[in-house]
Amino acid sequence: MGQIELIATSTFGLESLVKRELLKLGYTDLKVENGKVTFKGEEKDIAKTNIWLRTADRVFLKMGEFKALTFDELFEKTKALPWEEWIDEDGEFTVNGKSVDSKLFSISDCQAIVKKAVVEKLKTKYKTEWFKETGAKFTILVSILKDVATLSIDTSGEALHMRGYRKMHVNAPVKETIAAAMIQLSYWSPERILIDPFCGSGTIPIEAAMIGKNIAPGIQRSFAAEDWQKIKEEYWKEEKIFARKSIIQERELKIFGYDIDKEAVKIARENTYEMGVDDCITYETKDALQLSSKKKYGVIISNPPYGERMGEKEKVEDLYRKMGEVFSFLDTWSLYFLTSNEEFEKIYGRRADRRRKLFNGKIKVNYYQFYGPRPKKRN
Repeated sequence: MGQIELIATSTFGLESLVKRELLKLGYTDLKVENGKVTFKGEEKDIAKTNIWLRTADRVFLKMGEFKALTFDELFEKTKALPWEEWIDEDGEFTVNGKSVDSKLFSISDCQAIVKKAVVEKLKTKYKTEWFKETGAKFTILVSILKDVATLSIDTSGEALHMRGYRKMHVNAPVKETIAAAMIQLSYWSPERILIDPFCGSGTIPIEAAMIGKNIAPGIQRSFAAEDWQKIKEEYWKEEKIFARKSIIQERELKIFGYDIDKEAVKIARENTYEMGVDDCITYETKDALQLSSKKKYGVIISNPPYGERMGEKEKVEDLYRKMGEVFSFLDTWSLYFLTSNEEFEKIYGRRADRRRKLFNGKIKVNYYQFYGPRPKKRN
């Protein structure tokens, strides 16, 4: 079993978190670039990383990297790669592409040439002129940046934020990977109370519960590479058994989700039940501006309304202003808000201790972090 090279892609701004997760999983030889982290592993690590990574978008198998200035060069160097080692004879494969600052800028032409090159290579292996393409799915990505082509195969299938628990959602939901990142970037720990006063469909509370109980994000779903003949079925079975055994069932969590929308709260409860963490999250239909607590050292992590639509901006800014007044009484709490409003600090009435640029889908957002004092240590 030889070593392979894998790429964990991510939303811009989350590369350091993906790196941190990979280090925690035991990977050391990491290369961090914009939107991706490259690392070395074995075939079984395709299962491990897909099941455990919380903030990555996908895991790709890197097939090769080379300079390509002409279509002939792209064809010959693609054909030279060991596609026959991975793609089954009846495999169904498609090619996606992207090109930035390169001579080969026609994405459709690059995709067609890569597809043709792979077919030619497979012909030599399987001694056939026609492929049924009725078996496992293989999605090849040709990515050309400054004339350097990187060829890889998507092992994930659906993006990793598709955990499987969110059967229903409200408008403008936060992606699961972003919610997990918000929690990991905060000072929340399982011993502290956590409140999301704009919980929507419950993504932030659910992701917090999964982190608090060490529930692997991919434990309930399947992946494209599970159908590949090259990767042993036992790798997936063993990793999912290990993931189930790793859940900290006895850990008690105090997580609360509030929303003024009764229907959103209903959806949040259903999603929470779907994930199996309904024992540690309490939901209420409640206005965020009515929030109060006698508890100390709590944490608020939330994705409040952005006001992206026409006519909503003034209403949302008034909400932010009132939030600043109401939440000022929680002076021992740490507060974290994700919003696209660049003037949030000014409207809220407090300068953030840290601000981090992220993307929630295609929307450019800032993660505003207001740190409270650290809890007093118990003897």
